[in-house]
Amino acid sequence: VFGWAAYDFANSGYTTVVLTAVFSAYFVGGVAGGASWATLAWTLTLAASSLLVMLTMPALGAYADLRAAKKRLLVLSTLGCVLTTAALATVGPGDIVWAVVFIILSNLFFSYGESLIAAFLPELARPGSLGRVSGWGWSFGYFGGMLALGASLGYVLWAQAQGLPAAHFVPVTMLITAGLFAAASLVTFALLRERALPQATPGIAGHAASSGVAAALAQLGRTWRQARRYRDFTALLACAVAYQAGISVVVALAAIYAEQALGFKQTDTMMLIFLVNIAAAAGAFVWGYVQDRIGHQRAIAVTLVGWIVMTVLAGLATSATLFWGAAVIAGLCMGSSQSSGRALAGALAPEHQRAEFYGLWTFAIRLSAIIGPVTYGLITLLSAGNHRLAIFSTGLFFVLGLVLLRKVNVARGMAAAGA
Repeated sequence: VFGWAAYDFANSGYTTVVLTAVFSAYFVGGVAGGASWATLAWTLTLAASSLLVMLTMPALGAYADLRAAKKRLLVLSTLGCVLTTAALATVGPGDIVWAVVFIILSNLFFSYGESLIAAFLPELARPGSLGRVSGWGWSFGYFGGMLALGASLGYVLWAQAQGLPAAHFVPVTMLITAGLFAAASLVTFALLRERALPQATPGIAGHAASSGVAAALAQLGRTWRQARRYRDFTALLACAVAYQAGISVVVALAAIYAEQALGFKQTDTMMLIFLVNIAAAAGAFVWGYVQDRIGHQRAIAVTLVGWIVMTVLAGLATSATLFWGAAVIAGLCMGSSQSSGRALAGALAPEHQRAEFYGLWTFAIRLSAIIGPVTYGLITLLSAGNHRLAIFSTGLFFVLGLVLLRKVNVARGMAAAGA
């Protein structure tokens, strides 16, 4: 379990520093020079990466199940994310194309790793402990994010004191993030072992047995044809698309909103994200225990109500004080809602199809990562940069998630997975 949770610690620096606190704002204000289309360009870049994940991750998950290859693929995806994150250090003002290419690839590899590591969860936790074990990992992950952000913030403060511009210190933060990811992931690869065994697969096209991509796609097709059997998992995916769309806005655009709507400076934004991570770590850890006690469905519902309150406060904020309060609520809800969703997905996944079902879970999360930020970007474009209107609209995603959550029958879904 420690080796598994260490991967959350390792990879969280990528989302914290690259997608949320540093490179997102640098892309808009530095690489794109603050152009009117810059926010939309950032959201479209993330959407393109998410689309690639959607097209490939379910089949990759099915392959990992059939060949018992979760750990092997996890190593490869980690290496890909580390290298492409380091490559972001070569991006400077005006390098739009290279920034887009490296963000698409790094986010693609990151998403692969996030899905593959999640598929280990049901192997490691008893059914009644899924919430707390997921919470341990997610909470530990935020400390990894804070380590990467803290190291980056320390360098940024030093560089600014020397009068160095963002074009100098942002690339260094990318190298710091990549280095910490690589180093911390070694703990996972040393301790976490593959418990699954390769599965026998039915013949395809006249062969006695099949393997590789063909078998993975065939297995995915069988799951698709049996979708009615897993209607509660399907309902959870629909719910996840809705509420994760709102979360993806916060992850991808929090720094941009703080700088564009409230005039935050780079160091202010990094301190804000640091506070969000502290709240998220506490929320994920504590809420995991609460989830196991009150149930998966009710636990997610409470967090969605919190998200709705957060978007209202953030949209009304005209001073830093109220926005910092909204940020604390966002942190508490972010860790708990994402950890709770991951645990419930594990409870509804059949034993021999865990990587495949987490691949489908990742499909839903990546779809939400397209819908949420692109909606935000379009609203800012059509409203002449009205970020407040965009953040208010984000609250509707959480309301829809709350409605769709009512369609999930956890007991029935767990029975279907067990059968």
